This record gives sequence, structure tokens and C-alpha cells, in this order.
Amino acid sequence: MRRLLVEEPVTRAGPLARWIALFSLLVTAIAIVLVRDPRAEAGPALAALAAGLGIALVAVLLAAFACVRVWREGARGLGAALWGLVLAILVLAYPSYAALRGLRLPALTDVTTDIGDPPAFSRSRTAFASRGGRYPDDPGPAARERQRAAYPQIAPLTLDIGADEAFELARKAAVNRRWQIVEAIRPGGRIGNGRIEAVARSLILNLPDDVTVRVRPRADGARIDVRSASRLGPRDFGVNADRIRAYLDEVANLALAVK
Repeated sequence: MRRLLVEEPVTRAGPLARWIALFSLLVTAIAIVLVRDPRAEAGPALAALAAGLGIALVAVLLAAFACVRVWREGARGLGAALWGLVLAILVLAYPSYAALRGLRLPALTDVTTDIGDPPAFSRSRTAFASRGGRYPDDPGPAARERQRAAYPQIAPLTLDIGADEAFELARKAAVNRRWQIVEAIRPGGRIGNGRIEAVARSLILNLPDDVTVRVRPRADGARIDVRSASRLGPRDFGVNADRIRAYLDEVANLALAVK
């Protein structure tokens, strides 16, 4: 008597999700290398990065579909689907975190410690060239009020030391933060304020943002104000505020170390 062999159903979505997730990982890695390269054009490199994230999202959907088939029909392919899901989540994890955090914050691209009188960016030829031929305009009173509501803790740093010493600490903190210092003008002269003009780059994508630091002499010491402005996109996802906080903490720690 012949026995009938009943083949178990196999979902092709599982292996497909795994291969697509691997492809998204490769595309995203190459795109990050291109974005981090200062010689590459930011627009096409960011477009490639977005494509890699989109491919990872497709892998998540395919993996979910495969898991549903396994659950309902007992089909094989669960292992491949789970591998695809894990790889896709690895690709999407940090961008998803940044996006969710950014959606809770106002659409700002320029943050300063002095809302009433923000430090002005240098208009010198050297500074202008370092910013790629752009000058960050002040975002206006409405944006500054949104900053006040979102980041009430962003405030100037006052030190009970001389302006020259405060300037040196501010410059050293910029070096410690691995900023590219474009100009460094000591306090004194006709204006009296010291200024540090720099380019700061993000940790993962190495994208450039513009920073200016103002060191203002006071009768009882010195006051340090910072302004950080993004070059790309309609919102900064909190990066500028984080940068200012970290920088002023660095200055404060250096000031405590010299006492």
C-alpha cells in the first residue's frame, strides 16, 4: 500500500525577509561611509541612507507576514523570518529612537544660551568658507520662544575668573569636544568680547553644524554664551541643545580642575 507524503507548507517570505534585511544592512553601511566622508556630496549620500532604511522597513513587513503564516498555517521558515527581523531592527533601531525623540521636540535648527541677544556668527572670509558659503540667520522670536519652552535649562555659563582665562578654558573645551576651530579671537580690543568660531560634526554621520562661542568680560568674572545651528534639515532632533549642554559641562569641569 502506497503512503501519501504530505509536504509541510513553506513560506518564502521568511528567507526573502532575511536576504532583504542583509541587503539593507549592506546599503546602510555603505551609505554611512559615504555620509561620513567630507568629500562626498551630502544629498546623494543621505538619499542612499534613506533607501537603506526603507529597505529595512520592507524586511520587517515581510518578516511579520512570514510569522503570521507560520502561526496560522504551521508553515516552515520561522527561523529565517526571525533573522530578517533582528537584522532589520538593528538597522532601524537608532534612526527610530532619534525620530521618536525628535517628534517630541519642536522643529528647531538653531539653539542659543542667550535668546535676547544670541551670539552672531562671524562674517569673515575664513568663517564663511568653513560654512560652505552660508550664514545662519537668526530664526526669529517665535522660534526662540519655542526654544525657551523646550529647553529652559539652556543658559549662559558664568565663571568667577578673568575673561582671558575663561577664553582659554572655552577654547580647550572646544578642542576636547573635537570641534574644528575656525577662528579664535581673544577678549579685548574695540568690542571687548572673545569669540570662538567652530564646526562641530555629529558622532555617527559626521554631519557638520556651525557653532559660535562668545566670551564676555564681567565685573565679577566672565560669561560664556554658545549658539549652535544645523546646516541640514528642518529640525535638529535635539542635537544642538545636547551639544551646548555637553560643551558647557566641559568648560565647567575644566574651571573646577584649575581651582
